[in-house]
Amino acid sequence: MTPTSSDASKVRIYIDARPVDAEGGATPLVALEQHDAPAAALVRAGSRIIVDHRGLPAPLDERVTNGSIFRVVSSRQAT
Repeated sequence: MTPTSSDASKVRIYIDARPVDAEGGATPLVALEQHDAPAAALVRAGSRIIVDHRGLPAPLDERVTNGSIFRVVSSRQAT
């Protein structure tokens, strides 16, 4: 089975331990929006943040890469 052009532009990332096929070139926030729109709204409102696999705030303007791991946590947990 060969990948289609839309499959080739996807990357597998993990958000809250769940596999997510995000668009290639997506930012963590865009990937979260596609996976869980209510959680993305909480990030935009500032009550939640996206952290990387180390627990550090993820840069929301950088592209996700294959295998990236993110968690959505309370903004208090990151301070």
